[in-house]
Amino acid sequence: MLEPLVPPATIGMLGGGQLGRYALMAASAMGYRTIVLDPDPTAPAAVHANQHLVAPYDDPTALARLAAECDVITTEFENPPADALNLLAATTRVAPGSDAVAIAQDRILEKRFLADHGFPVGPFIALDETSDSPNDGHEHEHDARLAKIVSHGAVVKSARMGYDGKGQHRVSSVPMMHEAVDAMGGVAVVVESLLDLRTELSVLVARTVDGHIKTWPVAENMHVDGILDVSVVPARVDAALKARSVEMATAIAKALRYVGVLAVEIFVVADQHGEDTLLVNELAPRPHNSGHWTLDASVTSQFEQQVRAVCGVGLADTAMTAPAVAMVNLLGDLWFSAGAGTAPVEPNWASVLADPAATLHLYGKSEPRPARKMGHVTVTAATPDAAEQRARQLRMALSRPIQTS
Repeated sequence: MLEPLVPPATIGMLGGGQLGRYALMAASAMGYRTIVLDPDPTAPAAVHANQHLVAPYDDPTALARLAAECDVITTEFENPPADALNLLAATTRVAPGSDAVAIAQDRILEKRFLADHGFPVGPFIALDETSDSPNDGHEHEHDARLAKIVSHGAVVKSARMGYDGKGQHRVSSVPMMHEAVDAMGGVAVVVESLLDLRTELSVLVARTVDGHIKTWPVAENMHVDGILDVSVVPARVDAALKARSVEMATAIAKALRYVGVLAVEIFVVADQHGEDTLLVNELAPRPHNSGHWTLDASVTSQFEQQVRAVCGVGLADTAMTAPAVAMVNLLGDLWFSAGAGTAPVEPNWASVLADPAATLHLYGKSEPRPARKMGHVTVTAATPDAAEQRARQLRMALSRPIQTS
């Protein structure tokens, strides 16, 4: 059992994006001191940290300083170098642990972990140095399985570093799959069969080192081009499916011995009888885009809970403060939709700010770019449908040119 870390203890953060920004804001409000390590001098989280170490994530000097000055170190993205986490963990509390992060940041390890622990996943095959060209007498079996997986369409995903639709290719034959792997530079990949997807759910699980767990109401997610577009809470699926989703996500957190906030993405698909069933899609070892709604419609946000979990001070209430809420992402494309030229134009924020049920969040990123997450809007309402409709309307209004006198 580790002693709880109370203010003014120092929290270190690997990564300075918007997830780190909100986590450090929560930590600061609670009285903690914070240090962020991020190589970007304009990292959004940096303005909310007591110190910003501008250095690569594997920089020995920066890591030594983090280890010396921090009481606990966490991360806001899933791809910190494993060696860096292990180096920090040798002398400092690190949460989530490097073993859990290593599994969640590698799709091959993740799929195998889930399958080995009995969690349902879709048909897949991993192509890496141990499985791409087996030389153990099972080549024909391997080739037949691969052909079956891609026969009705499949997605080739890079094992590491892929997110928001990056590092993914749709294929419909084995030759196409090999072309996709070659185009990705021959990296290790997971090939997943396309599924009869009905919807995607996500469950946020917060867990402390001593095993205390809290979850939030289940979110229903919609994507565009592989990027989360809208999240609606509570999810509009059968109560039994939501209960099973929470049960599954909680069991995964326990199996990983996870500490912090974990996001579990779950597909609702049709089984062979046409009935709804659940398959685990991916894990995110950090607060998640689909949990941004907790900032405005939950007693405790996922970011405050992350601080509580990694510091071991006790988890807080996750009840909703509104009947329903929807979150819409604001991508950099929005800055280019209102203007006639190629230069970005500031969206018309007035309509969002004038709606008392809506909250605007901008991440403070220095430059809008297409497909870059620049902010989000949350809207509370009496029903999930009403929340989603209003959130989409407000986002559409943002692209209208600003009226000037």
